[in-house]
Amino acid sequence: MSELPHGAGPLVGLAGRTVVVTGAGASIGDAYVRAFVSAGANVVAVDLLRTARSALGTARAVTRTGPGRAVFAPADVTSTSDWKLVVERTIAEFGRLDVLVNNAAVYRSLSGKRPLGELGVEEWDDVFAVNVRGTWLGIRAVTPSMADCGGGSIVNVSSVVSRTGAVGFAHYVASKAAVEGLTRAAARELGVHHIRVNAVAPGLVANDASRTLNTDEYLGAAARARALSRPMHAEDLIGPLLWLASPASAFVTGQTVVVDGGQVFA
Repeated sequence: MSELPHGAGPLVGLAGRTVVVTGAGASIGDAYVRAFVSAGANVVAVDLLRTARSALGTARAVTRTGPGRAVFAPADVTSTSDWKLVVERTIAEFGRLDVLVNNAAVYRSLSGKRPLGELGVEEWDDVFAVNVRGTWLGIRAVTPSMADCGGGSIVNVSSVVSRTGAVGFAHYVASKAAVEGLTRAAARELGVHHIRVNAVAPGLVANDASRTLNTDEYLGAAARARALSRPMHAEDLIGPLLWLASPASAFVTGQTVVVDGGQVFA
């Protein structure tokens, strides 16, 4: 995606801002990085070392096209020390930290759909470690730097399944519900520092990760269940994400914006 999608426009007020995006090596994270750089923001793209080639390649490509630029920072979001390094790299590279997008999550690596009674404790803990603890550690790590900059915006990525449930994904569903609760708690606490905390809850995105875990019939049924009856793509999230990250939503905090084409109304 070389240009901003329709609806994003030049009025999002992100030029010159510094954004940290986790899970940047995946398809949705990649779309986020490209959109922020196209909006004039500088981006620190964070992901595990094993995704370095993808995330580093994106950072170099979007920096060439601009107008913002991007760098890659390898990190495990479940690690306190890695988060410290991410913040240090961000400040050293760009001098400020304005936006955090907590996008990293365990999803594609789930071992298929299984009844909750058959889920192992280790798998449950792995999902919560990344999806919930990683989100919390990110919020905790960036807060001092954001406060020093006079405030900022944190956008956590939830999922519409926190409302609908999903058979075979009890651990994932529960983790995303926890992310929304954390979003509200953090918004309440961090308002004093002029830091806003919101979430986006995507519907089922038609990408490789979803196809790995769901049949074509399931994906087709999800598309037909929407008021806007078509498959959902990563780019459908860009407008709401940029809005929540930008000064355009300056009086919005503690909210979860559902972006699913009208499958649920919440």
